[in-house]
This record gives sequence, C-alpha cells and structure tokens, in this order.
Amino acid sequence: MISMTLLGLFGLLALFVLLALRMPVAISMLAVGFAGTIIANANKLIGVGMSSDQAWARGLKIAYSNLAGETFEAASNFNLLVIPMFVLMGNLAGVSGMSNDLFTAAYRWMGHMRGGLASATIAACAGFAALSGSSLASAVTMGRVALPEMKRYKYSDSLATGSVAAGGTLGFLIPPSGGMIIYAVLTEQSIGRLFMAGVFPGIVLTLLFIGAIYLTVLRKPEAGPCGERSSRQERMAALWQALPILGVVMVTIGGMYTGFFTPVEASSVGAFFTFLVAAMRRSLTLQAMKSVILQTMNATATVFLIIIGAFVFIPFMSLTELPAQLVVILTSLPIGDIGVLLVIILAYMFLGMFLESMAMLVLTIPVVIPIAIGLEWDLIWFGIIVVIVLEMGMISPPVGINVFIVKSIAPEVPMAQIFRGIWPFWFAMAAMIGLLILFPQIALFLPQTIVGG
Repeated sequence: MISMTLLGLFGLLALFVLLALRMPVAISMLAVGFAGTIIANANKLIGVGMSSDQAWARGLKIAYSNLAGETFEAASNFNLLVIPMFVLMGNLAGVSGMSNDLFTAAYRWMGHMRGGLASATIAACAGFAALSGSSLASAVTMGRVALPEMKRYKYSDSLATGSVAAGGTLGFLIPPSGGMIIYAVLTEQSIGRLFMAGVFPGIVLTLLFIGAIYLTVLRKPEAGPCGERSSRQERMAALWQALPILGVVMVTIGGMYTGFFTPVEASSVGAFFTFLVAAMRRSLTLQAMKSVILQTMNATATVFLIIIGAFVFIPFMSLTELPAQLVVILTSLPIGDIGVLLVIILAYMFLGMFLESMAMLVLTIPVVIPIAIGLEWDLIWFGIIVVIVLEMGMISPPVGINVFIVKSIAPEVPMAQIFRGIWPFWFAMAAMIGLLILFPQIALFLPQTIVGG
C-alpha cells in the first residue's frame, strides 16, 4: 500500500524526469497518466480487500478504458475544430505575403520615430497574431521581415532581437490564441468568452511593449535610430495594401464577438477568406499548398496529442487527491487571495525557465484550477493571467523558446545579447499582470458586456 498523496508526488517527479530526458510532453503525460491510473486503482482495490492479482488486473482494465474513452472524447470534441482552422488561416496568411504587408504598413506609419522600426515590429506581430494564434509563427514570420530592416538602419542587436522575440509572444494572448483554446478545453470554459477577454489585455500589452521601446531609446538613443519619413501617399498606399488582412480579421473576430459566428464557424470563415486572398494574389503554388497543408497537419496533430495526454494525466492527478490537498494548504495560509495568486504566478515564472509554455499549461491546470475554484476566482480572468505568465516563460532564460527562434533567424547575434534585449518587455508583461490584478475588468468587460454573466 502507498498513500495517494505520495503516489501523486511520484507521478509529478516521474513526469519531470521524462521531460528532462527530452521525451515529448504528450508521450510523457500519457505514460505517467496510464501507469499512475493502474497503480492508483490497484492500490485502492487492495485497500478494500481485493486480492493483489485481481486488483492489478482490474486497475489495468480501468486504465485501458480511461485511455480509450479520453482519447475518443478529445478527438471528437467539436470545439477543437478551431485549432486546425486557425492554424490553416495563419499558414495561408504567411505564404500569401500578408505578413509583409502588415509590417510595411506599420513601418510607413511609425518608422520615422526613434525606435519606430521596433515599434512597427510589435504592431505587426499583434496584427499577425490575430490571424495565426501562434507565438512561434508570429516570431518566425515577423523576424524574417523585420530583422534585416532593423539591421539596415543600425538598430542595436539587443533591441532588434528582443522586440521580435517579445512581439511573437502576443500570438499566445491575442485571439485566436492556441493557448486559450487548450485552457478552455481543459477547464471547460467558453472559447468565445476567453477570446473576448483577451482583446483589451492584448491591446494594452502591445502598447506597453511600445512604451518599453520608447523608454529604451530614451535612455540609449543610438539603440533605435530614426528611419525614413514616409509621405502621406505612401502611408495610405501601404494601408490599402494591408486592407485584405485587416478585413479578414474584422470579419472573423468581429463576427464572433457580435454573435454572428460561433468560434468554430469563425475559424472556418477566416480560413476560407484567407484562402481567397492567397488565391487572388496567385501565391498558392503547388509547393506552397503542400507546405501549408503539411504544416497545418503537423501543428494540429501535435496539439491534439498534447490534449489527449492531458486528458489521461488529469484523471490520474484527481485520483491521487493531490490537487485537493494543495487547495487546503494554500487556502489555509494567512496570506489572503492575492498572496496565493502571487505564489502561483511565481511558481509559473520559475517553471517557465525550464518548460515550454504549452507543456507548462497542460501540466499545471490539474493543480491550479482546483485552487482557483476553491478561492472563487473568475476562471476567465485567471486564464488571461496564466496566459500572460506563460508568455513571460517564452522569453525567460535559459529555455525561452522565442529567443531560440530569433537566434535561428539571426545566428550572428550572441545569445546573451538577445536575452539582454528581452528584459524591458518582460517587465512590461509583469506590469500587465499587475494591472489585471488591480483592474480585473480589463479582461472581463467584453465577455460580461457582450455575453453577460
């Protein structure tokens, strides 16, 4: 016999060991969840008097049943159709040149200011995030467009690479965010409400990033020289060129917020209109279509496998009753709700130094959501805070994934320089979390106003 709490701790330890050995997150969760379910059920049955052989056989049968049932439930979840549709939408936008148009428009309007190219990069990343919903796609796409331009105007390497790495994280917050979709599925929250809740925080964080650039060049003017001032005609021409991508975003996201589309319908409509724009521009060659389809299938399969792994791992954690005991411990501490929230945020920041954001999300949900429910926090508001803390992990040393993405685009820039450039944006994210704690309505105003409740 082994105590359930100890079994839960061993399960978490085994999971972290497998991740340290570079085993994929989904497979790690499946392995630990499956084995843990067998042991937990056998342990309980032995405790009520069943023979050891029968208990282990019964535990194995329950684990297989759980694996089959949870896999089917995840794979047949209609709401998860938004994942392949929004991924397809982002990939089509990339091959059609929409990302270049976005950056050009932002540069024409902001490039003449000191640090304007870096600010234009942030603005373009925010716009592209509204199409792709992916942090990595935003960082890669905008990095390839913006970094050569900033190098041409002699921007400091730290500001140039830092702005691309940080701007890419907006894809995890601004709808249609892949992280929000997974959070919604795992916590049984409305995807549409979460998307609405991410709008104002996404806008405010974009402005905070631009403010961080302004403060950087104010302190060190040579880091972000002024670019060329575009004429009004050039600005309007760039805006006209970017109109298709803005139109797709308005139709897709606007239709969803007004209730004309459900999130699933909005994702399909967005993918269709993006396909039309790409076809009209004659950018869909056979090779481009093959690349788009393969990238979409690869990303979709990866996300679905992670969700299936989470659906197997979470019931195991529930069996061990470890989350419930953590709720009791944390809620009994004399630090108040804000103190508990700060403990959770600090834990996320620490884990973000070593774990990839999507992995951290699915691993921590079984533990932190019972705490949030026990303290009667709004799970939509809490989800936005979690997403922003996960964004911080994307640029935190030593395993900030976006930093490595930028490094692959700019191999001549030392890693230390890139990490030096991310800190102003990291503190901007911390300021955004502070604002959400002080003013929850930043996240809750839209979903409460449009949907109610």
